[in-house]
Amino acid sequence: MQATAPTLPTCVTLRNGKHALIREIRPQDKSGVVAAFHRLSEDSRYTRFMASMNELPDALLESAVHPIPARECALVAVAGTEDGGDLIGGARYNVDPETGCCEFAVTVIDGWHGLGLARVLMQTLIPLARADGYRSMIGYVLASNTAMRGLAHRLGFKDKMCPDDATLRVVDLDLAESIEHETSHHDPHAGCH
Repeated sequence: MQATAPTLPTCVTLRNGKHALIREIRPQDKSGVVAAFHRLSEDSRYTRFMASMNELPDALLESAVHPIPARECALVAVAGTEDGGDLIGGARYNVDPETGCCEFAVTVIDGWHGLGLARVLMQTLIPLARADGYRSMIGYVLASNTAMRGLAHRLGFKDKMCPDDATLRVVDLDLAESIEHETSHHDPHAGCH
């Protein structure tokens, strides 16, 4: 089966009936990324960055809004329109050119947890990685992050211990094998206006 990248931007309907716009990140999203970071609880920041952070370092912010073409892909979810609204989540991958594997990260603002946004972001990111020709997608997840581990399992990722750190799990998705698993689920983009 040929890998097809989703068309962006796209509007999705979440479990609560609200809509979110999924699109690629832009350099002008810098202030929105900072605002979103400050809306994350301390626990959510730790879960995402695996370190305690009160401020987003400038270098990390710059790299977040300037993904390197052919090596990184970064998406944001916006509550509002393409031209305005609050950033409520994001997902990205970066590539290890030696292995052809990409590593993902996903973040959802606390008030938007449990609505299916992380799943929609991942269901958008995975086919983008596949269409770009990557063989597998991995993520490092805190062992205690049962919500992310459960989502990864539902998306077809294998979950194993991290050999270097007992507090982490490595979730791994074979992008060639996951096509059938992924397409057999409900399309979150259906019915969005």
